[in-house]
Amino acid sequence: MTVEAEPHITTEDTHPIATLVYDIRDSRYLNITGRCTLRCQFCPKHNGSKQVHQYELSLSAQVKPEDIIPLLGKVTSFDEYVFCGYGEPTLNLHTLIVVATHIKAAGGNVRVNTDGLGNLFHRRNILPELAHCVDSLSISLNANTEALYIQHCKPKLKGAYEALLEFISLAPDYIGQVQVSAINGLENVDIEQCRQLVEQRGCEFKQRELDVVG
Repeated sequence: MTVEAEPHITTEDTHPIATLVYDIRDSRYLNITGRCTLRCQFCPKHNGSKQVHQYELSLSAQVKPEDIIPLLGKVTSFDEYVFCGYGEPTLNLHTLIVVATHIKAAGGNVRVNTDGLGNLFHRRNILPELAHCVDSLSISLNANTEALYIQHCKPKLKGAYEALLEFISLAPDYIGQVQVSAINGLENVDIEQCRQLVEQRGCEFKQRELDVVG
């Protein structure tokens, strides 16, 4: 049975700003940053919405561990905790690692949804740090060529596509379960070529559908 979260709202002049934790099915999702290394044209936040289901996910500041830990609830009540909001969770790496370590110590499972650019952003391999507290990764690929990646995802960092492929290749050496997704319906993206890129690197492929969120 799904345990519903009490939406945690921060306020500014009494106006609601953001939900820090939210539940989908039997998983509790953790929204720890609004920052991102991509400007994906298919992302709802670039089309006037920062909402998943009934939850408003916009953030005005980086979230700290002490903001999240009191909201985790009974860890064993959830199938997993998922770091996933409308920002890239590895950009708030300290909070991710502290909170994930707390969840693991309490017997929970941790998944991180990521764009796979954490190594490029931090200029080091962050996977050994994640390996101690993360059970699974869900990485967004979304294009079978660099040109299509730039077209659809509009990365802010140079060399993003090459860095993403390298991250996908490295991830199985550190994390037990690695799933890599691409969206069916993006213009000119070849889903089968995406599948081949993923499976050649020892990861599981997941096909997602355009405009289906959560």
